Amino acid sequence: MSTELRRLRNYIDGEFRDAADGRTTEVVNPATGEAYATAPLSGQADVDAAMTAAAAAFPAWRDTTPAERQKALLKIADAFEERAEELIAAEVENTGKPTGLTRSEEIPPMVDQIRFFAGAARLLEGRSAGEYMDGMTSIIRREPVGVCAQVAPWNYPMMMAVWKFAPAIAAGNTVVLKPSDTTPASTVLIADIIGSILPKGVFNVICGDRETGRLMVEHDTPAMASITGSVRAGMSVAESASKDLKRVHLELGGKAPVVVFEDTDIAKAVEDISVAGFFNAGQDCTAATRVLVQESIHDEFVAALAKAAAETKTGQPDDEDVLFGPLNNPNQLKQVSGFIERLPAHAKVEAGGHQVGDKGYFYAPTVVSGLKQDDEIIQNEVFGPVITVQSFSGEEQAVEWANGVEYALASSVWTKDHGRAMRMSKKLDFGCVWINTHIPLVAEMPHGGFKKSGYGKDLSAYGFEDYTRIKHVMTSLDA
Repeated sequence: MSTELRRLRNYIDGEFRDAADGRTTEVVNPATGEAYATAPLSGQADVDAAMTAAAAAFPAWRDTTPAERQKALLKIADAFEERAEELIAAEVENTGKPTGLTRSEEIPPMVDQIRFFAGAARLLEGRSAGEYMDGMTSIIRREPVGVCAQVAPWNYPMMMAVWKFAPAIAAGNTVVLKPSDTTPASTVLIADIIGSILPKGVFNVICGDRETGRLMVEHDTPAMASITGSVRAGMSVAESASKDLKRVHLELGGKAPVVVFEDTDIAKAVEDISVAGFFNAGQDCTAATRVLVQESIHDEFVAALAKAAAETKTGQPDDEDVLFGPLNNPNQLKQVSGFIERLPAHAKVEAGGHQVGDKGYFYAPTVVSGLKQDDEIIQNEVFGPVITVQSFSGEEQAVEWANGVEYALASSVWTKDHGRAMRMSKKLDFGCVWINTHIPLVAEMPHGGFKKSGYGKDLSAYGFEDYTRIKHVMTSLDA
């Protein structure tokens, strides 16, 4: 007997709707490999409707006071706390993540981030007015950019939705947000939560695939396109947006170097790095998955890391002992497996290297050593629970290898030498450098990279400013 699938719907202009042409796609729980819902496969008519609603709502929302926007966002944060268990359930079904970790590691920072941007709404500042020409006074206005087309990824669908809508709405913009086609459930629930707080049309959600995202970015209405996703997707968005010179905000892939010097506390470094590499099944652009270890401690470090991997558990969401759940979809499982299957002869799998179980998309925590700088698995993002290890001789080689990839999002340095830590933080070409830690984020500090990791910042006042434009106003004192 077949189980009836739950029906997810778009949220446009304050109401839930099916796709205009009735098309849907099945949504699969990656922990079971079974479909649990259907979601709209939105097309041109749906994108047009959402953009029209957002454009119509923009003038009134733009003209609200910062205090009014702050009040709305604080209500949203409170509502997230009140309905936290619903959000957790939707996200776990979306992703297969451990329930306990979703409750402790995602809900609190999401609520905090919304409240941060609520406060930021009242801190839009420009340079003070002044006379830079005789008889004239100049002032600077910071204004919202307009309608924002936003595309969120599948690795943190709930939290990345917050990173998208919170700064945009705080600045006075209106939003059309598309979740990944594999993880729409929590974003649709967010629309239900927000719907009773924001005026209709300010926040819209449309479900769909890559084609839906392309239609959003190429639409005439948005003034800005923002995406968190792969380098390929980001390049496609940048190309599409260039046709009418939309603003673009890109947070793309990563290949974070973790540089471990011989004076570090090996036990503590291994413990922290293994968690930062395997958490969320390594499906994190900042994951600690590319470790460079000074040669004098390489063997000891690899042995300890392999032991930590062997003791790390993956499994079903309700198992309290697991650190991470499944990979998101069968294509991602195939990609991760492919990297291991194509390893060169000089590489050695120290732990893991295989799928776990015959239900869902689980992959064992994996450590690979013996790698060279030009190996595929060093140069390309795996986005899975795989940590690679290279051996370096000294500081100069560590910098060269750390910077020797096309990504530049995050990095970390592990040493007791303060001077070395400061030198490395200057030389590492990454948007974030952690010292003796890896992966903590706070709402007050920016997140974003360089090179093929994209441009623009999430979180912080810098991320907030990305959703504003600057206008110069000059007035004659003689009028």
